[in-house]
Amino acid sequence: MKQVAALDPANYQRHLIHGENRIWAETNCYSDVIIELLHGLGHEPIAALPFVIAIDFEGDQWTFFKFPDADIRELFGLDICELAPWRLQLVEHIDEQISLGRPVLVELDSYFLPDTAGTAYKIAHVKSTVAVNAIDIENSRMDYFHNQGFFRLEGQDFIDIFQTSGLVHKRMLPPYIEFVKKIPNFKPLDAGELLSASQQMLKTQLSRAPINNPFRAFKTKFDGDLPWLLTADIEAFHAYSFVTLRMYGACFELAATYLNWLNAQHVPNVLTAATAFNEISQTTKALQFQLARSMARKKPLDLASIDAMAQQWQIGMDELRAHHS
Repeated sequence: MKQVAALDPANYQRHLIHGENRIWAETNCYSDVIIELLHGLGHEPIAALPFVIAIDFEGDQWTFFKFPDADIRELFGLDICELAPWRLQLVEHIDEQISLGRPVLVELDSYFLPDTAGTAYKIAHVKSTVAVNAIDIENSRMDYFHNQGFFRLEGQDFIDIFQTSGLVHKRMLPPYIEFVKKIPNFKPLDAGELLSASQQMLKTQLSRAPINNPFRAFKTKFDGDLPWLLTADIEAFHAYSFVTLRMYGACFELAATYLNWLNAQHVPNVLTAATAFNEISQTTKALQFQLARSMARKKPLDLASIDAMAQQWQIGMDELRAHHS
């Protein structure tokens, strides 16, 4: 078994962001896997969360938030590089990079990922990003970070997901692949340096955050979408909810997590924003359930809670801009 970090799925302790008391168990596949990858490599992913402050409503969805590569380089000395899949067998690329001590981020079909049992495993073909930490081609085994934790893939699922017995069809396209390598001569940051660098990133992200309250535009769009949503099926609910309610709801919970981390390190003037963003996250969770019920019963949905979210966003952003810009 070729391995990057000495980890075992049987006793892996996931990061507190994926703990039992979270409002949103998952955020999005890419951010979740980076959180666990950084954690598994011995880093604190919360320090790299300032980017969540800049989330916006993008017209028909909220920002698909992802860790900026530049921030990961600066904080942890890790460089995320795209890999060009020129070989016939994808698994050979993964094997070589793991041999060099580099985790591999790759889009795979959740239909063959056992950790998605009950949602996609053997049910639906859904692409999702995983981070490979260990691989053994000869014995058809792979250890990988995905969603909330660290898992093992083996046997027929390994063979099927990598098509090691042949491609399903000739025009099957390769997935998007990245590998993570250490920057030579990078000096790890101590606790004070990490905090200082993270605060500077917060300042940068505040300069990029929306000027106009994004919840105003979202409410107008949501209100216009409701007539067709109330006639749509459960698949439409999941698709719409993922790019709107779940996206920003999970993001603002991460924002609250980050600000509470700053507060724990005696950074002042962050708790009001943390409370406001946590309120947005909790209210959004309730609104998601209300939307599901409205669609099932074909009944109107009251969007007044979005006005409350708009107020909380303004409260939080006003505090951060006043003290951290």
